[in-house]
Amino acid sequence: MVLLRMQSVLSPRFCMCAINGFNFKDERLVRGMNAVTRHRGPDGTGVFLGDGVSLGHNRLAIIDTSDAAAQPMKSCDGNFTIVFNGEIYNFKELKRELADRYSFRTWSDTEVILAAYREWGASCVGRMNGIFAFAIWDAREKSLFLARDPAGVKPLYYFWNGKTFIFSSEIKAILSHGIPRILDREAFNHYLRVLYVPEPLTMFAGIRKLPPESFATLRGVDLTIESYRKSERKADIAGTKRAAARLVKDAVCGAVRRQLVSDKPLGVYLSGGIDSSIVLHAMAREQANIDTFSVGFDLPEESQREKFNADFNLARRTAAHYCTRHHEVFLSPSEVPALFEDAVRQMDEPISNPTALSMLKLARFAKQKVDVVLGGDGGDELFGGYERYRLSIIAHYWQKLPKIVRNVAARNSLRLKKLNTPADISRYALFMFQKDAVLKRVIRDDVLDEHITGSFFEEKYFSEADSRPFEERLMEADRRSWLPDFSLMLTDKMTMSAGLEARVPFLDNEVVALAERIPFQYKTRLWGTKIILKEAFRRDIPEYLFGQPKRGWFSPAAKWLRDDTVYRMAENILSSGYYAETAPLFKSAAAREMLARHRASEEYNLVMLWALLTFQIWARGYNIRI
Repeated sequence: MVLLRMQSVLSPRFCMCAINGFNFKDERLVRGMNAVTRHRGPDGTGVFLGDGVSLGHNRLAIIDTSDAAAQPMKSCDGNFTIVFNGEIYNFKELKRELADRYSFRTWSDTEVILAAYREWGASCVGRMNGIFAFAIWDAREKSLFLARDPAGVKPLYYFWNGKTFIFSSEIKAILSHGIPRILDREAFNHYLRVLYVPEPLTMFAGIRKLPPESFATLRGVDLTIESYRKSERKADIAGTKRAAARLVKDAVCGAVRRQLVSDKPLGVYLSGGIDSSIVLHAMAREQANIDTFSVGFDLPEESQREKFNADFNLARRTAAHYCTRHHEVFLSPSEVPALFEDAVRQMDEPISNPTALSMLKLARFAKQKVDVVLGGDGGDELFGGYERYRLSIIAHYWQKLPKIVRNVAARNSLRLKKLNTPADISRYALFMFQKDAVLKRVIRDDVLDEHITGSFFEEKYFSEADSRPFEERLMEADRRSWLPDFSLMLTDKMTMSAGLEARVPFLDNEVVALAERIPFQYKTRLWGTKIILKEAFRRDIPEYLFGQPKRGWFSPAAKWLRDDTVYRMAENILSSGYYAETAPLFKSAAAREMLARHRASEEYNLVMLWALLTFQIWARGYNIRI
């Protein structure tokens, strides 16, 4: 039996978890990457320099806050060194499994990953239940191994030109190497249509995302990327819906229990919806004195305050029901210009969502009280919470009507037009893509590619060879693209910019595995969405939460663009003189006219305008070249 002892190669110095590195030795450069990403790690920073590798880490210490758990962490035989961002929730179980082969010196999950890789190699990632991105240097093989969690909660970017390999938790650290900041035209076209950049692309030519549930291995000049996703599909669970609901409840409560492991204070993001309320309920079963956090909007008119703070008021009511220490913060229109610039800077690449501002303000506010928050992300994608799933079911019945009747009825109704389209990429495009007619008003013809995004999503999720029902493929596209590249990416960037870790119990491995085996008809039917999840907790969370319309992170952004201060900001950003480099992409006069018509309430143009504003702020802030 070989006992492998672990030791840390550094002591923490100053400022959330970020991992950085490259395939050559340069202390100045790796420390520079750490400096760029130190906002992610306030509890320590360190580097490792080896023969053909440099690794850097900024630490947000959540489990085992001692110096012994600092990173980079190196095995005492000198063979393996790790930098790790995230949490492994089953690290204690893995540690017990490895105990007869390793003598552990810390309580950290980092050390468990290192020992697991030493024992099982690349297959170790399939045993881990958590949120993670990590890199391990093997000094014997001169190889670098990188991996990312199944749901894509933690980001991991890389640059590879056949010779130089650079990786980081954030793009801005990769750019510190002097990588050319050139716009990726394909990514730009995707962004215009879906408001984010799907993996593996980023908005920077030559920089890529490591896909969720994947690992990469670099040996010399050979880079391989593989998925560790289990390809075989398990049979649907047997039994009644009531029995399935009990399984769901047990799985979700178990996930929350696992994710309460921390040596730092935790809280809950409480939005007022069912998902975050379920997380709060499960947490309240385990402990008292819970801190909850909500963001509301400070608006001039009473009717507006009531409309846009509907979920905020529900959250307040739910917090009172569970007797939490509830903390509230408000966002006013006067804060929008500065928060907008700041949020886009934190994103690394544009993600068009006005709620980024609310998320950033809430993260900074919550950090004053806690270091970790639990949220309800993933509940809709796993359990059928979006209206588009229900509409797709309705479409099956709608299309039984005579075609001439359907065509006439759908002529002036976008919703009926969605029902009229075939159950393939064309229906997905109507659900998720921005309209070509709107794009052509403000984007130059030589920039737009009308087919590239449809082809991209069709190949990945809607190929003719896939015989599954359309609704299942629609949910998969949401879970594997929209969720990690839009929703989770935004959550990570806004929270980690404030030194706050966000955990997502609904995306626990056991919850996901169970949700994949629940029949679609238990999730969404003609009369409702998220049926099985509501059934599972109907007797637990307050009755008033059921039947509420789904609003998500609802914001008054359309109103903001009519506010004098915000309007002037937007008008300037859309002008041809704001950033000359992007002038060849846009029809500036048409964009400003679109803004003016929105302000006059002649048209509702929030979605397109916000996408343009986000892109422009990003392009100038990152000095992008076209």
